[in-house]
Amino acid sequence: MAVDYDPSLDQLLVSPEIISDPYPIYHRLRAQDPVHWSDAWGCWVLTRYDDVVLALRDHRRFTNVGRIAAFLDQLPDDVRARIRPLYENFTTGMPNTDPPEHTRVRNLVNKAFTTRVVEGMRPRVQEIVNDLLDEAESGGTIEVIRDFAYPLPAIVIAETLGVPAEDRDQFKEWSDDIVAFHGTGRPHVETILKSTEALLETKEWLLELIEARRRQPQDDLISALVAAEERGDVLNETELVATCITLLTAGHETTTGLIGNGLLALLRNPDQLQMLRDNPDLIGTAVEEFLRFDTSFLRAWRLTAEDVEIGGQQVPKGQTLSLMLGAANRDPAKFEEPDRLDITREPNLHTSFGWGIHFCAGAPLARREAEIAFTTLLRRFPRIELDEAGVEWQQNNTFHNLKSLPIVVQ
Repeated sequence: MAVDYDPSLDQLLVSPEIISDPYPIYHRLRAQDPVHWSDAWGCWVLTRYDDVVLALRDHRRFTNVGRIAAFLDQLPDDVRARIRPLYENFTTGMPNTDPPEHTRVRNLVNKAFTTRVVEGMRPRVQEIVNDLLDEAESGGTIEVIRDFAYPLPAIVIAETLGVPAEDRDQFKEWSDDIVAFHGTGRPHVETILKSTEALLETKEWLLELIEARRRQPQDDLISALVAAEERGDVLNETELVATCITLLTAGHETTTGLIGNGLLALLRNPDQLQMLRDNPDLIGTAVEEFLRFDTSFLRAWRLTAEDVEIGGQQVPKGQTLSLMLGAANRDPAKFEEPDRLDITREPNLHTSFGWGIHFCAGAPLARREAEIAFTTLLRRFPRIELDEAGVEWQQNNTFHNLKSLPIVVQ
């Protein structure tokens, strides 16, 4: 492979610093080697906005089909046999297919997240926010992730799909384990085996829930998906299970990150916090800026479907690309003063929800949840202070989410 390999840049990709603050590393990569071959990750790492958006938009040359398989195929044969269920799950469903398979499933799921449907959910989201804050504020301190940023989207997506309330904590645990292998760079056998085990447990639980909806349909998304599967013209059972797992994991993981990362950014930028307090109508542009400034989903993957040239670099067919969404969102060629939080920033064409046919189906719901969460939080608490010593990040280089965010409120 004709490329000048710089081992010092690769060391940055696996350094502890990339967990808590990846942006200086992204800036260095973009400046020195924006289309970087990484031995550490076994893929090409793209950090320029234009390159990332090109790959996101062009699903014919940069395909989702086979991207996870290419990652898992690096494992020994005996391990691949043991993780076959994981392989099958991540080679079907919306995130892992292109048209026409993707279109068929996407058109069905889109119906659950139209603007009209999401607006109709507003009163229930507000009720959940109020209840969570009532319970969390009793001691004058709130652990934002545990008490608010996680349960809010978890409750909303669980109710949307029709997941029993008593199962929410269990599916959160399964979800964390299932997606853990995404943050390992190259395949890590122990983590992938754990992801497979969690997937199998989730699938068993889902099949019981699906069977219950066959017997007695409800007004929820799982019932709608089951009906589509039974018609035989939209989903098969594998797609049904994979779609439910995608919605359960993606439906809360990134929104938790949006609320946690956004609040941390506000508290570390008191001028912007005060501006939002003084001008609550800025909440729409503020949420977009939180998404840009510190996205919870740092990188997406694509596979080259043909030989391509990216930023002057020749990349052969069948190569894995790591599209660094977080780096694209801080590209100074696209965003003025990209490292500055600016809740009035417009336009703000960030990459956090993707682009093109794979644009996040749940984006309208995530935006609405975040708007209600921040508006209510700032209205209820005139004073919010950050306990900086308690800030802790999850150990994952794909999902940039906080593990803990303690605040003091009055």
